[in-house]
Amino acid sequence: MTPDEILRIAAFADGDAGGNPAGVWLGGALPDAATMQRLAADIGFSETVFAAPQGELWRARYFSPEAEVPFCGHATIALGAALARQHGDGVYRLALNNAQMTVEGRKQGAQVQAALQSPPTRSQAAPDALADAALALFGYSRADLDPRIPPALAHGGADHLVLALASRELLAAMRYELAAGRTLMNAHGLVTVVLAWAETPQRFHTRNPFAAGGVYEDPATGAGTAALAGYLRDLGWPHGGHIEVVQGEDMGMRSRLFADIGPQPGGSIRVSGVARFMSAGNDKNM
Repeated sequence: MTPDEILRIAAFADGDAGGNPAGVWLGGALPDAATMQRLAADIGFSETVFAAPQGELWRARYFSPEAEVPFCGHATIALGAALARQHGDGVYRLALNNAQMTVEGRKQGAQVQAALQSPPTRSQAAPDALADAALALFGYSRADLDPRIPPALAHGGADHLVLALASRELLAAMRYELAAGRTLMNAHGLVTVVLAWAETPQRFHTRNPFAAGGVYEDPATGAGTAALAGYLRDLGWPHGGHIEVVQGEDMGMRSRLFADIGPQPGGSIRVSGVARFMSAGNDKNM
C-alpha cells in the first residue's frame, strides 16, 4: 500500500480555495494499525481517515501523523465526499472506535456538499489550573477572555478545551511552542484547544492548535466546531439554532464551517461544509 492510493480532499473549503486537507483511503478491509499510521505520516496531513464496509456500516479510523485519534470532523467531511463520489449521493453510517454517527455527501459539480452528524456532546467547566496553564502556553491572561463564555472542557466525539477571547486581535496574536503544547494536551487528554472569538452571537472566528497530533494548527476543525456548538447550547448562548465558524484565516487558508444546534441537551451537532478534491501533487499546505 502506498500514499498514491489515498485521496486528497480539502474539507470546509471557502469556494475553490481554503479548507483543511485530509487523506481518505477506501478499501474492502482496513489495513493494520501500523500500516495506517505509517501512511498517515507519509501523507503528512493533520488527519487521514481509513474506511471499509462492515455490514451496513463503514468502519472508520483516524490517524494524525503521530497517533490515532477517536474522531476527526474535517476528515469525516472528506470521507463523505469520497463516498458520494464513488458510491453516490446519500447518508452513510459510520462505526468509529467508540461511537457511531452518520456522514452525508451530495455532489455539486466539481465539489461535494457534505455534512456530519456528530457523536453526542457534553461540556463542563474547565479546571482553573488547566485554563491558567493553557492561557500561559498561548501568552494570554484571564483579562483576555470573553467573560460571557467561560473556559470549558467540551466533547463532540473527542475532548477539547474551549477558550473564548475578547477580541479578534487577540486571536490573531496566538503563538505557542509545539512541544509544550503537546505535553499539556496529552497530559489532559485534549485533542485540540478551541480558541474562539464571537463576532456576533451566530458568527465565530476560531483557531485550533493540534499539538497532540504533532500539528501546530488546523485550518478547519469539524470536531472542535461540534464541541464548541454543544458547549454554546449547554451555556444558554443565543445561537438561534445555528452558527457559522470562520477558521484558517490567520494561516492563509480561510475555511467555513456551519453547525446546526438542536435543543436536546447532549444531542449531536450537524456540521456541514464544502469539500473540494485536490490532485496528488498538491502541496499539503495549499
